[in-house]
Amino acid sequence: MRLTPVQARVVAVLVEKQHTVPDAYPLSLNALVTGCNQKNARDPVMDISEAEARDALDELRGKVLVIESSGARVTRYAHNMGRVLKIPSQAEALLATLILRGPQTTSELRINSERLHRFADTGSAEVFLEELATRPDAQGGALVVKLPRRPGEREARWAHLLCGEPPAPAPTPVELPSPGQRPNLESELAQLRGELEALRGEVNTLKEQMAQLVRMTSTQQPDRAA
Repeated sequence: MRLTPVQARVVAVLVEKQHTVPDAYPLSLNALVTGCNQKNARDPVMDISEAEARDALDELRGKVLVIESSGARVTRYAHNMGRVLKIPSQAEALLATLILRGPQTTSELRINSERLHRFADTGSAEVFLEELATRPDAQGGALVVKLPRRPGEREARWAHLLCGEPPAPAPTPVELPSPGQRPNLESELAQLRGELEALRGEVNTLKEQMAQLVRMTSTQQPDRAA
């Protein structure tokens, strides 16, 4: 199942608010847009209009990922993610957190998804991530992927696949010396070469002194036969 970033954000917000503000769930369109555009706990931060949210809801209803209900005064919306994707609530919490906050390590996911589901430890969260990553094609295929570990990272991060393959990380930029720095580098290199030559001279001198000492010692030893 392929979703647009707006559609994925809408579903994930519905999952989140079901647990964090149960008294206001299902959500009105206004509350849903506010949840999509909030600045904290979101990566990337979005600015979705009501029209964009309404279009996303229409598409999601066609995929049965969203259910519409008529309240006393306003129409309200609830998600149907777990049932449609056939995943348990633990996996649903992890998937929604990845959609809302972007790629994260298992440790980060365990902490950030705590309000949706409290995992006993990092290992238990990892089990559900592995299940999401190895789902057979008959069940719709993988929903998350483990990203290659970047230089300097201790843990690999996970990303969701509901919007397709995540973009490849940008290569680490290599800082080249500016033209103004090159004369300094050349002078430093010349200095290092001079120091190296001086060290070589000292080593050769020590070798000669050691050889002279050995010769002197050998000539001063008494003749054992005498």
